[in-house]
Amino acid sequence: MEVSTTLQSYGSRAQGWCFIMLGSMSFLGFLSAAIVSRFLPVSENHIAIAIRNDRYYCFLVPLTLPIIIVAVYFHWLSMKFFKHA
Repeated sequence: MEVSTTLQSYGSRAQGWCFIMLGSMSFLGFLSAAIVSRFLPVSENHIAIAIRNDRYYCFLVPLTLPIIIVAVYFHWLSMKFFKHA
C-alpha cells in the first residue's frame, strides 16, 4: 500500500514538472516570436516576416492580464465560499 502511494506521488510530481516545463517553453517561444523577432534583421522567410509584422499577439498578453486577475479573484472567492459553507 505504501509503495503504490509513493509511486503515485512521484507520478503526479513528474506530471507537474512536465506542465511547468511545457508552459515555460511556450512562454519563451511566444516571447521570442513577439518581441525578439522585431529586432532581428529582415529575412526571406515568409513565416518570419509574418511574425515580424504581426500586431495581434503584442496586444493580446497585456489585454489578457486584467481578465486573468478577475478570474483568479473569482477562483479565490469561490474557494472561500466552499471552505466556509
